[in-house]
Amino acid sequence: MADLPYRVEKPWGYEIIWAHTGRYVGKVLHVRAGQALSCQYHNVKDETLYVLTGELRMTLEPPGGPVERRVVRAGEAIHLPPKTIHEMEAVVDSDVLEASTPELDDIVRLKDRYGRA
Repeated sequence: MADLPYRVEKPWGYEIIWAHTGRYVGKVLHVRAGQALSCQYHNVKDETLYVLTGELRMTLEPPGGPVERRVVRAGEAIHLPPKTIHEMEAVVDSDVLEASTPELDDIVRLKDRYGRA
């Protein structure tokens, strides 16, 4: 594992991983205005997001539940249990804190505007 913290460049911005243990991971996601993370879900990973700055449009679909579209602004948090389909797009440059279980490679992309599998 790399020394902490470390930065990972992404097509939508970047993430800074500042904590990574066998029990949890802490990240800062910087999402540039108009950019979006893939529409995805996790089989095991459980995460909670806190919008530190900015504003995001989110689409959420919990297992067996209806699709919800909402705007999440600075000061708001959202919990994404495993199997919750989710997508987020930044309305303005946004910084999001993510606390999650440590399964960083547990990602199933359903669609991605940057062509990632």
